[in-house]
Amino acid sequence: MTRKQKRLAVIGGGMSFIIAAVLLVMFAFSQSVAYFFMPADIAKADLKPGTRIRLGGLVAEGSVKRGQGSTVSFTVTDGTGNVPVTYTGILPDLFREGQGVVTEGAFDAATHGFVADSVLAKHDENYMPKEVADRLKKDGVWKEGQGPQGNQDKGVATR
Repeated sequence: MTRKQKRLAVIGGGMSFIIAAVLLVMFAFSQSVAYFFMPADIAKADLKPGTRIRLGGLVAEGSVKRGQGSTVSFTVTDGTGNVPVTYTGILPDLFREGQGVVTEGAFDAATHGFVADSVLAKHDENYMPKEVADRLKKDGVWKEGQGPQGNQDKGVATR
């Protein structure tokens, strides 16, 4: 094997390694993507059971029901649509009705409801998840300087 052939073999092997690494990273990212939806979007979207999504909105007033153990059922609303959610686990301390929430999970074919495996709630009185606040503002449910129920607050804090 000549020197030129050895050099080409090393370059070819290196390029193969880089291409394989890029493909593995792309595959990993495609498996962890969860698209964001509001309750009104769910009716329009053609989601198959088991498809992972993020569901954001407000926890509907009077909808939180504690089940057996650490199972909690509640409804996420955006003023237009409602989606029933079931979550088993420990909720964030600041989770409550009328507050912004982002849940991540999938629809269950058997119960026709959303089964969340993580729930994110606001971290102080001035914060609502940015995705939720932007959509509520766009839909006219939230106005700058007011909370979703019309109470005064400082709007949306950024990180």
